[in-house]
Amino acid sequence: MKYLIVGLGNIGPEYANTRHNIGFNIADELVDDLGGSFELLRLAYYAEVSFKGKKLHVIKPTTFMNLSGKAVNYWMKDLKIAPENVLVLVDDLALPLGKLRMKLQGSSAGHNGLKSIEEVCGGQNYARLRFGISDNFRKGQQAEYVLGLFDKNEQKELPTLINRGVSMIKSFVTIGPAQTMTLFNK
Repeated sequence: MKYLIVGLGNIGPEYANTRHNIGFNIADELVDDLGGSFELLRLAYYAEVSFKGKKLHVIKPTTFMNLSGKAVNYWMKDLKIAPENVLVLVDDLALPLGKLRMKLQGSSAGHNGLKSIEEVCGGQNYARLRFGISDNFRKGQQAEYVLGLFDKNEQKELPTLINRGVSMIKSFVTIGPAQTMTLFNK
């Protein structure tokens, strides 16, 4: 059984460790934890790792957030991975920091990376791991907020939260999304 794990974010040092790049951070930790490394290939940084007999193809699109669907579509087709074996790691303003939720499908909720995936890949039938980044910004400041760094207090919590995300991915590929949601969506 093989899976496509997609960490969403923007490439470039100016975006490193921003709230919007938490998908990249979780993907990095997963690959590092499983002894792999990324290489730059077509439309994405790509790594192939294994966990308990499952093959995980992990990508970090190089298309920038708003065009993520182009990379996801390419890798799904190239690797012949069905939508039910795709898991997208994404930041979520609607969840407070510290909340991680797995969801089997649903709307983009205004997230441009998810919108792109829906448009290019033809639907919402893929799982996503939503990482709460809170919505602690003044009106009109959303872009600056998501493209900003986590504050010092938030940064202290990040390693634990990212590791929880990695545990959820491992659960997704071993026991499936339904049981993972029961165990982790609290």
